[in-house]
Amino acid sequence: MDAAFIHDNLEIKFLILYIAARVSRPIPVEGMQELTLCDSGIDYFSFSQCLNDLVRTEHLTLSDDGLYAITPKGLRNSEICESSLPMSVRLLTDRNVAAYNQMLLRKEQVRTQVTPRENGTYTVTLHFSDDVDELLHLELMAATRDLAQGLADRFQKNPEQFYTRLMDTLFPKE
Repeated sequence: MDAAFIHDNLEIKFLILYIAARVSRPIPVEGMQELTLCDSGIDYFSFSQCLNDLVRTEHLTLSDDGLYAITPKGLRNSEICESSLPMSVRLLTDRNVAAYNQMLLRKEQVRTQVTPRENGTYTVTLHFSDDVDELLHLELMAATRDLAQGLADRFQKNPEQFYTRLMDTLFPKE
């Protein structure tokens, strides 16, 4: 966004609350920063101050593991104040939050883990779920850390293809 539509700390707070009300899960500071700095009128220092103010005034909570979540008080105030945000900022934020929520869902559905074993090899654990259940849970042994990480990385990029090929191998068309 080229033009600045956000002009003061109050509007930044409205935007932060607007975002916090729409993300699907508590959000780390990096995610909140990425979503909030969508307007050239917002700088990091103003963002940081406003975020801290919202925690201090109990509009947001900050968990021990560094995740921000909106409180009922914050949700009420967000609903009241969201119309104060320019429509262009709301539309851009809605698009960015939808993409962020999709990324969170994907991260939850596709997980990998590389674990060292006592004998110097590694276990690669692959998880793939849909909205209902776990579709795949597979553990593989890899001889080196690089090989194990490579397997995990390739699975992360396209678990659907891996799952489809596995099903085709287990249930070939006759």
